[in-house]
Amino acid sequence: MPALHGARVALLETRLSAELAELVRRMGGTPVSAPSVREVPRQAETAAFIDGLAAGRFAVVLFQTGVGAAALLREAERQQRLAEVLGALRQTTLVCRGPKPTAVVRRYGLEPTIVPVKPFTTKEVLEALTAVELTGKHVALVHYGERNTTLADALRARGAQLAEVCPYEWALPEDLEPLRAIVRDPASQFDAIAFTSQVQVRNLFAVAADMGLTDALAAALSDDVIVAAVGPVCADALKAVGVTPDVQPADPKMGPLLTALADYIELTRGLEKEE
Repeated sequence: MPALHGARVALLETRLSAELAELVRRMGGTPVSAPSVREVPRQAETAAFIDGLAAGRFAVVLFQTGVGAAALLREAERQQRLAEVLGALRQTTLVCRGPKPTAVVRRYGLEPTIVPVKPFTTKEVLEALTAVELTGKHVALVHYGERNTTLADALRARGAQLAEVCPYEWALPEDLEPLRAIVRDPASQFDAIAFTSQVQVRNLFAVAADMGLTDALAAALSDDVIVAAVGPVCADALKAVGVTPDVQPADPKMGPLLTALADYIELTRGLEKEE
């Protein structure tokens, strides 16, 4: 396993912050945790959506994230309608965007009909659905913390009768001080920063904007800090605020992200020694 060689790594992950911090420690780094996202359930919207799902209204159901799939199925269970929902899902073309929603539905005894290829972006989802006739079909799109309008518009353009639901929404954490500390003086606090979702980028820069330090943060991340992005969507969010990531793993997962970061640190340390 490559080593982080004592690097201080800022982590903006919320849900798996403890696990990610422990992995940084095992790899010889020092985690600097600053949770950046709060997930707020949208129970009323989810409950109403379940009515149509349980009634077998949809020909195609598309889960974009494991958290979204789990939230929807938990709400069905809370309503004591899980058996109805699972029965209906077995009759649909069930699309899971990657391994996380796939793992969730399998825990409930379901098997996805379609799983797009890596890196599991909207582009791969649409390509995987090329062979599915959507014209006039009722399609259920289960979003994550915000609506994927690009995917929704593309499905409608193909003739789908689309119903959408956001089981939860992303918000800023209640305690903003860890993020403010990162914004104030990044280079003195950490050597690298790992972004595991696009909303982490947006929330960090939203805090920076509130502090009047957007340009200073972008400059520090570009010049003084190693920036790691988990995948192409996250990388694009960084580029949109003027930061080009130094590290992006081939496999868009947290473990490979830290491995790629460690490889980068080992490479740059080697080059420094040669100089």
